[in-house]
Amino acid sequence: MNLLRAMLAILLAVPLRAEERPRPLMRDFMGLSVRAAQFRPELYAPVTRMVRDLHVLRRDVGDDTSAPLDFSSSGGRASWASLYGNLQKAGCRAHASLLLDGLGPGDWKSMERDAHAYGFAFARAFGGMLDTAEIGSEPRNYDDAAYRRLFVAMARGMREGNPRLRIATCAVTPGQGGSHAKSMDLFSGLDPLWDILSIHAPAEVEPGPVWRRSHPEDPSTKLTETVGSVLRWRDEHAKGRQVWVTEFGYDAAAKAAPKTGEFAKWAGCTEEQQAMWNVRSLLVFARMGVDRAYVYESDDCDETRPRGSSGITRNFQPKPAFHALAWLQRSLGKYRFSRVEREDAGECYAYEFTHDTDPKLHVWAVWRTLGEAKKVRLFHDPLEIERAERMPLTADAPEGVNIVREIEGYFAIEATERPTLVWLRGK
Repeated sequence: MNLLRAMLAILLAVPLRAEERPRPLMRDFMGLSVRAAQFRPELYAPVTRMVRDLHVLRRDVGDDTSAPLDFSSSGGRASWASLYGNLQKAGCRAHASLLLDGLGPGDWKSMERDAHAYGFAFARAFGGMLDTAEIGSEPRNYDDAAYRRLFVAMARGMREGNPRLRIATCAVTPGQGGSHAKSMDLFSGLDPLWDILSIHAPAEVEPGPVWRRSHPEDPSTKLTETVGSVLRWRDEHAKGRQVWVTEFGYDAAAKAAPKTGEFAKWAGCTEEQQAMWNVRSLLVFARMGVDRAYVYESDDCDETRPRGSSGITRNFQPKPAFHALAWLQRSLGKYRFSRVEREDAGECYAYEFTHDTDPKLHVWAVWRTLGEAKKVRLFHDPLEIERAERMPLTADAPEGVNIVREIEGYFAIEATERPTLVWLRGK
């Protein structure tokens, strides 16, 4: 057990460098992957205004990638300009993840020429409505050489079309890349063409055909190891650029897996686990120094397959994950991560967040990674304790948590797998 704790501490030991990289407020940190044609900004406003649209590029270019571009259709009823304009009017900060699904290298008439033209036209059309364009999410049909050619051409077109539009890479990974993510080294020497490194961070402990996921602090998922490696690579090779976790999440269906077929062994998590693991993932990413993190995804139709039930709503009805994230946004939106109070896998985690404009205001997030509820003691002096509440699973008021003040500046509190927030004030 001591070895496991030591390993976890190493994995999470990413330099904070707060003086070099001011931490984002949680309201600017918490994001949500959506499909703009079905997205309802007013429904999800309590959770976030940071949205990542899954934009299928093939619908824009059709069967002839060299033809003049027409962005009037989104594949649905409304134009992209209308959809992105509506997001902007609703107060959302949106970025488009340009999916390459169904468009392999051989489907372009001339990949460099047409990708450049697409990047230029897209940036010209939407650069004033979108914050960022992500070139490919998981470019499965492209080997490293082909993806690099496409990325360079499209990114150059975007820079020429609208230099203010930020550019994000596809999902990256340490070491050798594959179908779902490309090696970080692929972007060496391309600094003028990108602003953000993207990571997909599934907390998976068992691959297909099971696809089982675990809590984000579990070292066997490689989640913190992967994210930490990308952050270190950024610090060494592209200092000042941002790192975003553009996809993370947990499947939670209301029904059991099918008895036969490809997904018969699929293993989702419970709705309570989905809620608390999403919240804890955001807390861990904030502590590590990630600049933004997007939950995948907004809505689902309760499908028992990978990514089929990862929505925070089901058919637009809030799941426990929705209420938990709304609570986190409401409670910590104006706060930013400031320091680690405790990080002990056997006892509890306790992270401190500090208010944007009033440095006297602090909130501690306290939870256990696994196991039964446990009374823990934390040293709070010179801060004064105000109140505490546990992460809710419904729209009802959160449960208040009892705090026992002890001698010499300590307080005792019951820590559970569901995070508790403790409000404190400086003297």
